[in-house]
Amino acid sequence: MIGKLLPPPVSVAEAFQDPPGLPLFGAEPDEISRAVPKRRREFTTVRWCARQALAGLGHGPVPILRGERGAPVWPDGIVGSMTHCDGYRAAAVAHASEVRGIGLDAETHQPLPDGVLDLIALPAEQRHIAELSGTDPEVHWDRLLFSIKESVYKAWFPLTRRWLGHEQAEITMAFDGTFAARILEADPRVPAEGFTGRWATDRERGLVVSVITVPLG
Repeated sequence: MIGKLLPPPVSVAEAFQDPPGLPLFGAEPDEISRAVPKRRREFTTVRWCARQALAGLGHGPVPILRGERGAPVWPDGIVGSMTHCDGYRAAAVAHASEVRGIGLDAETHQPLPDGVLDLIALPAEQRHIAELSGTDPEVHWDRLLFSIKESVYKAWFPLTRRWLGHEQAEITMAFDGTFAARILEADPRVPAEGFTGRWATDRERGLVVSVITVPLG
């Protein structure tokens, strides 16, 4: 699903179910020792995806531990992102010599719960969603906005090591499967023009995904 959205330097892997018997590495079991079975399955499978994606870069299997604010700790010289939701797990990685950063998020393709849009969307974004919904009501633009803001944060944090709230990025979405994110919190480590990315839905599986690749330079 995400392979068509990311450029060739990025290696991806995804899963639509949790294969049985997947191993964990290093200290990974300690990170989920008290987790419920559902959390253990998604944790394990998304790390299996990460190792599959790393293998695509010629990298051997390594533990993928949680670092600051839960961000995955990648091997030296690697940038990447992981995501999971009901029915989907995925990872995308690249050499830091080719890509500055990656943001990846997947969500179930359904409307946000009542009240959530007001918490995450700027007034201009709410008007934007209303306009988009009037033209294509089959896309849950509110959920897509949420996904994009998650991808923005995942691309932003490894570059800055700073928090970024939903209200600090203004998103513009297009029918052609692209989007732009204007960052309202200036930081010299982030492109002044913000981020651009791509999105897609899989209506058969009920999924929506968004991806950002931060280029070098």
